Amino acid sequence: MDKLIAWQDFEKIEFALGTILSANTFPEARKSAYILTIDFGEEIGLKKSSAQITDLYTPNDLVGKQILAVINFPPKQIGPIISECLVTGFYGKDGAVVLATADKPLPNGSKLG
Repeated sequence: MDKLIAWQDFEKIEFALGTILSANTFPEARKSAYILTIDFGEEIGLKKSSAQITDLYTPNDLVGKQILAVINFPPKQIGPIISECLVTGFYGKDGAVVLATADKPLPNGSKLG
């Protein structure tokens, strides 16, 4: 393993669970993507993200799905939108992304511990 990090580095990353409220195609993106609006609960609020997850998911598949995201990266301009969080997932053999989710429903804003 050549990419070891210190425990203190990991502790800086804030992972939270949120529910996707809307998923819209992002025609301006260089690679096929959706613009997601995600509800992270009262304390964190709503955040937008650009996510390249079109291989396995349609917008209808995504609305209502709880996902795990990094919520403390600085906002990043991606075309006409500002991405405010990083949606997480796993790459399959074909390169398609499978979203990281909780296997049971939890309150929006729940933190990874």
